[in-house]
Amino acid sequence: MSLIRLEHLTKIFDGKNKVEALNDVSLEIEEGDIYGIIGYSGAGKSTLVRMINALEVPTSGKVFVEDQCLGDLSDKELRTTRKKIGMIFQQFNLLNSKTIYNNVAIPLKLNGVGKADIDKRVDELLTFVGLADRKNAYPDQLSGGQKQRVGIARALANNPSILLCDEATSALDPKTTESILDLLKEINEKLNVTIIVITHEMNVIRHICNKVAVMDYGKVVENGSVIDVFTNPQTKIAREFVGNLIHDEVPAPLVPGIRAMTENYKILRIKMKNTEHTEPLLWELNTKFEVKTNLLYCTISIIEGIVIGIMLVLFAGTDDEIRKCEEYILKCGEQYEEVEL
Repeated sequence: MSLIRLEHLTKIFDGKNKVEALNDVSLEIEEGDIYGIIGYSGAGKSTLVRMINALEVPTSGKVFVEDQCLGDLSDKELRTTRKKIGMIFQQFNLLNSKTIYNNVAIPLKLNGVGKADIDKRVDELLTFVGLADRKNAYPDQLSGGQKQRVGIARALANNPSILLCDEATSALDPKTTESILDLLKEINEKLNVTIIVITHEMNVIRHICNKVAVMDYGKVVENGSVIDVFTNPQTKIAREFVGNLIHDEVPAPLVPGIRAMTENYKILRIKMKNTEHTEPLLWELNTKFEVKTNLLYCTISIIEGIVIGIMLVLFAGTDDEIRKCEEYILKCGEQYEEVEL
């Protein structure tokens, strides 16, 4: 079921120079998704996510949350809908003059929740994010990762069904980033919160998302499952993002030697799923067929619990024997494509 539906969104910012931040964007986000939206700075991804809680209003197009068009809601109805949507930010947006307890309590106080219930809820949230012993501390006394955990606790205060994360890990080191992403995954799984992740880092997408949309100059140029985009990117920009993690081109220092080969050869990029290692396939190809193989590059990634392996292999031999290898690769249920130097 589509929890969020974006239909033909366009956003133009008027000023000295008009800026078209979004151009005819349509997306559907299903309940339970961790949906990544990736693009370079200026691609329009932050503008897009701010449409979902009506912090930005589209110039044209419609935003539906739980089948309600946000543009049709009264101010009161919109406030009620916004309570279902939490948001965390790159720079945490904590009030330095207030304790961690009071930062997390802000949404509850604004909604008129009684003190006893606030105390109980804040304690629950700080325990959940691992900061139960820091509720009387101030933001300046916390690390960046701890500050983001406070931001997450605050975003969860009203039991939202949707959590928007706008570059939530960009200010954090890699180890802290991983811990925050693990926390977000736990929120998705244990609290049944649908999460939208805005990022410019493909590693974030790989770590927790099940679906991804790639944005460029205000448009969604590619979208689908993370596995499909990782293993078979269709657009130049998607290939660039994937290439930042999976360098599946022939290493440059090897190219002159390969070009100088006198033997007949072909280079194949072999893509495998649900495999923990690459040796058996190469061993079988070497033993079954009259070819010599040279593994030029190999990478293994785990996406949504599925092991994805990509190998660049040079096959030396006759055209007929190499063709038999290609047929055998397909027979094994794997995919390949030829790589030209």
